[in-house]
Amino acid sequence: MDLLISPDGMLGRAWKALLEDKGLPFEAVSYPEFDLTSDASLKRVSGGNYGRVINCAAWTDVDGAETKEAQATALNGDAVGQLAACCAAAGSVLVHYSTDYVFPGDATVPYPVDGAHDPVNAYGRGKARGETLIRESGAEHLVLRTSWLYAPWGKNFVLTMRKLGADRDTLRVVNDQRGRPTSAQHLASASLGLLDAGARGTLHVTDGGECTWHEFAAAVVATVNPDCDVRPCSSDAFPRPAVRPAYSVLDLAPTEAILGPMPHWRDNLAAVLSQVD
Repeated sequence: MDLLISPDGMLGRAWKALLEDKGLPFEAVSYPEFDLTSDASLKRVSGGNYGRVINCAAWTDVDGAETKEAQATALNGDAVGQLAACCAAAGSVLVHYSTDYVFPGDATVPYPVDGAHDPVNAYGRGKARGETLIRESGAEHLVLRTSWLYAPWGKNFVLTMRKLGADRDTLRVVNDQRGRPTSAQHLASASLGLLDAGARGTLHVTDGGECTWHEFAAAVVATVNPDCDVRPCSSDAFPRPAVRPAYSVLDLAPTEAILGPMPHWRDNLAAVLSQVD
């Protein structure tokens, strides 16, 4: 029996559909019924009989973390460490998701899985702490770093650009941040594939290929309004509370050695958009 924490978000919903499709038994728990920062909730993990605990709960407000770093770190860092300790006590495998934002963004080649943490924002610091506490817990684990998550549902860049592109003649999108988009459905499927292959430790899972936000947006908008002019601009045009890494491409080689090549982001994007009403 698997325990799926937070089945209602982008990734949790993808995991829930995947487990149902595969006919795998699982229990899904959502906030506030299940609160990672609550000892009572965590006791369900340590006292349960779960083969795998799949944690899709997280603080995802990157800009909000700048003024609420303690709260963000409590969920993305300390609570994750406590969850890992409970998994260790119960003999459960912990599946947890981290981020490209644990890296500084000043590289010119993809970040390796064993690259040093050096986050440039509060969100990244919290996620880095979570990774560290998982490793220190002694729990059997699979930590998967990912980036630029999108899905046919929820609030995400792809759906936002699709709506704006359909309604406007021009859009401006930053062209000085480069990374790898990730379909939530692909991430869930690849995660299960890695688990089935016995993978443990830390790996990266994203779509294949890489792009800037501008290139990604242009591909989305072209599907709904080819006449919309998607113009590149610098990050200075859209100042945000949290600094974003300029280069956050994650190295997929260790993952692809297990699963084979990751589907290109353009192919995964097309699959996601085909499901949007």
